[in-house]
Amino acid sequence: MERIVATYLIETPLAVAKAAASLAGEQSSGTFVAVPGETEELKQRFAARVEKITLLETVTTPSLPGCRSASGSFQRAEIVVSWPVENMGWNLPTLVSTLQGNLYELTQFSGLKLMDVEFPPSFAEHFRGPKFGVAGCRQLTGVTGRPLIGTIIKPSIGLTPEQTAEMVRTLAGAGIDFIKDDELMADPPHSPFDARVDAIMRVLNEHADRTGKKVMYAFNISDELDAMQRHYEKVVRSGGTGAMVSLNSVGLAGVKKICDAGALAIHGHRNGWGALNRHPWLGIEFPAYQKIWRLAGVDQIHVNGIANKFWESDDSVVRSIAACQKPLLGGFSVLPVVSSGQWGGQAPETYRRTRTVDLLYMAGGGIMAHPHGAAAGVRSLQQWWAAAVEGLTMESASAKYPELKPSLDKFGKHGG
Repeated sequence: MERIVATYLIETPLAVAKAAASLAGEQSSGTFVAVPGETEELKQRFAARVEKITLLETVTTPSLPGCRSASGSFQRAEIVVSWPVENMGWNLPTLVSTLQGNLYELTQFSGLKLMDVEFPPSFAEHFRGPKFGVAGCRQLTGVTGRPLIGTIIKPSIGLTPEQTAEMVRTLAGAGIDFIKDDELMADPPHSPFDARVDAIMRVLNEHADRTGKKVMYAFNISDELDAMQRHYEKVVRSGGTGAMVSLNSVGLAGVKKICDAGALAIHGHRNGWGALNRHPWLGIEFPAYQKIWRLAGVDQIHVNGIANKFWESDDSVVRSIAACQKPLLGGFSVLPVVSSGQWGGQAPETYRRTRTVDLLYMAGGGIMAHPHGAAAGVRSLQQWWAAAVEGLTMESASAKYPELKPSLDKFGKHGG
């Protein structure tokens, strides 16, 4: 029988084997006390199994409150647990309820984090995964041999549809590949969704007719399900090629419903990620997170960026990009989205650490706030990436290409 296999980091004041068994029981056939219906036959068929335990260090202070002991020693370990597919079938919400569910509330643990998950081959038969992925997004934008260069409309909110469209006109004229709404911009009274789509797509369709290049604009369709469907269909009718969803706000069922339509590349924004991951002993790690969203069908997913404006380390960002590059079920390609306080000067280090150009490299302020204007910001990012692939550092790139100096002077103090 096929099984789903998950890896966790745990911290517990109990014997690790006992704590691991409580996790397996809670998330399959067991509860806090033996019940008459949980026969040996039933457990043999449906109970989760602890497959492996690897002991790590012992600490004297619990990482999280509320465990059974507030003092003493707390053993850390990596554990591997598996479930028969029969327990949940091919149901993503139930899968997540099984992998995470009530685990974080168990008093047996003073730390618990889902690190990774492996799916059996049958999942490839029941889930299509990303419709476009890396190759499809390249085809839609006509970009080869380099990252897709993208930006976010800034100010995030407050612009009218007409003001947004004029900004899009400037960016498209400068050669941008991708533009998106900010996650805070959806369907507000000052910029109604339909009016914004009409204004922006008028500009982008005219640009495509004139140049042959169709800039991808990811309209933020995040909303209740019926409204999301209407927004999606509006973008399709208007000639758009992309849409954005706020993954953690919309949820798995809503995101999968949108992805299944298959007409637009879906840009997955992970806003709210810090609540799921920032604590080292609570939540979910990105390798597991991105696999679940790839199953749902997201074509692009945020991974943060080198020298970013948030808390995440460069090492973590590099691991996230690597996780996206690993084939899932023989395919399920997803495009990593590098963002968060990015400008061109981070490109050399990004390329040095990842050795890939299969990225959507996004700069909001790093383009919009360029001292010579947004169009110069687009051209600057393109040049920084060309220098990065040459193997130049930030310093050597700015020395070789004087046109990069304005962005270095403007943004260099912010990192990179």
